[in-house]
Amino acid sequence: MAYSMHCALPSRSYFEALETAEKRALHSFFDQHVIEDDELGYFALDEGDYNILPEHLAARVVHTVHGGMLDEF
Repeated sequence: MAYSMHCALPSRSYFEALETAEKRALHSFFDQHVIEDDELGYFALDEGDYNILPEHLAARVVHTVHGGMLDEF
């Protein structure tokens, strides 16, 4: 599930997307990515929404927060 926040300052949208990714990663098995977008600035994307990130998204990943839950029980 992608979450986006539109902000005038690119650095602000980056930190908001990073905060979203970090919060989601705590409760997810999947990695959370911060994606750079020309129109939106930055947004958080849950890797669990895709089997493999499409190439057009993978090329725009600027930061990854690894999922915090383990499936090793």
